[in-house]
Formats: sequence, C-alpha cells, structure tokens
Amino acid sequence: MERFKDKVVIITGGSGSIGFNTAQKLASEGAKIHLVDIDEDALKSKVKEAKKKDYSMSYSVADVTKSKDVETYVKDCIKQHKKIDLFFNNAGIEGVVKPIPDYPEEEFDKVMAVNVKGVYLGMKYVMPKIEDGGSIVISSSVAGLQGTAGMVGYITSKHAIIGIMRTAALELGERKVRVNTVNPGVVDSRMMRSLEDGLNPGHGDDVKEAFEKQIPLGRYAKVDDISNMVCFLFSEDSAYCNGSVYQVDGGMRA
Repeated sequence: MERFKDKVVIITGGSGSIGFNTAQKLASEGAKIHLVDIDEDALKSKVKEAKKKDYSMSYSVADVTKSKDVETYVKDCIKQHKKIDLFFNNAGIEGVVKPIPDYPEEEFDKVMAVNVKGVYLGMKYVMPKIEDGGSIVISSSVAGLQGTAGMVGYITSKHAIIGIMRTAALELGERKVRVNTVNPGVVDSRMMRSLEDGLNPGHGDDVKEAFEKQIPLGRYAKVDDISNMVCFLFSEDSAYCNGSVYQVDGGMRA
C-alpha cells in the first residue's frame, strides 16, 4: 500500500522519536521526507538509517525559533523536492518542572519560543507554499487540554498550539488544506523519562506507575500509537477531518 506515493512531507523535530518514526512510516508508503532538526549529527544518522531502506529523505538543520532558519528549511525542501504536500509541525521541548513562583522566566521564554513561536513560524512559511488539498498536523498534547502542577511552560504552550491550529484551519479551508492537532497522552519516550524525574526526582518509576493507573488501557502510549494517528490525518481516510483535536491517550481524559 502506498497511500503517500510521491507526497512531499516536512517534519520538524525530525530526529526525535515521534518525528522519525512518523517519517519512516510515511516513507515506507512512498512519501519523500524532508527532516528538520537543530541537531545535525542526529539528522545525518537518521538519513543514513533511512537510506539503508531505500527511503527518500533529505534534511535541513534549523532552529525553529528563528525566522531565517524556518524560511530556509521551506526553501530547501522545495529546492530538493519541488513542492510541499504535508507538514508535521512537531518540534517541541518539555521545560523544567517547578511551581509557578519558582519557574524561571528564561525557561518559560525558551519553552514558548520553541513550542509556540516555532509552530507559528512553521505555519507562516509553509502555508503559502503547501499544495492545495494538503494536510498539516501540529503536535500538541493532552497537556493542551488540562492543567498539570509544575508544568506551566509546557501546559501553556500546548494550549496555545491548539489556537494556532484552529486559526490556520479557517484560513486554509478555501484551499482544501486540512489542519489538525495530535494530542498524545503519556508516551514511552525520552521526554516522559525527563518529566517523570522532574515530577519526583529519583523516583521516576513511581510516577510512571501512578500515570498508568490513570489510563483505562493501563499503559503508556507507544511511539507507533502516535505516528499511526499522524499518518491517518495525512491520509485521504481523514478527508473530512479539519480544525480538530485528536487525543491519543488510552482514555486518560475519558
């Protein structure tokens, strides 16, 4: 099955677990991938890995908080692949875990810069170039639908992303470009290891166990669970899905 044959996809946060897992799924179904990340060594490693499977992948090194870098990764993709059909606006960071009075202002600014400004800049430069009938998926989180003590930067940023998505969906509707967010719950990933330790230093396993008890399905999401939803939202199977929030949380917020 090649649902994405000759579709060109930009993926920010492309060397991360969800970004690269999604890239491989799309490439396995015929897509041409342009990875974006700030870590060039990681990008080179991922592209080398992909080429062993004969996947079509290129990359740009970019700081998503810088307008010039974002404009460049869009130009690089078009130069390499001639167009953009799909955009996974995925780069993000978690920040520290501290109550609001103790949360460092510079850390709040950093999280907002990557998670909100980075998403905004991606939309700013991709929207005029994406092909009519395309699809954009933005990584939010269940953190964008609720509060969590100690995570003001991350929570605020993931709420804001939903606002960007809804605005873009309205602006792109005439061109039949769909825009949605994927909102993972707790995912078995590096980011969750960091958050677990931040919530209870030295007792991350206890935090994990507590989270699992809140999930009706009784487990963390696998990276595949998230990338499968992203691929669905990029596919024609989701042709009438637009301006919406897609939770992948095992029933955590049921």
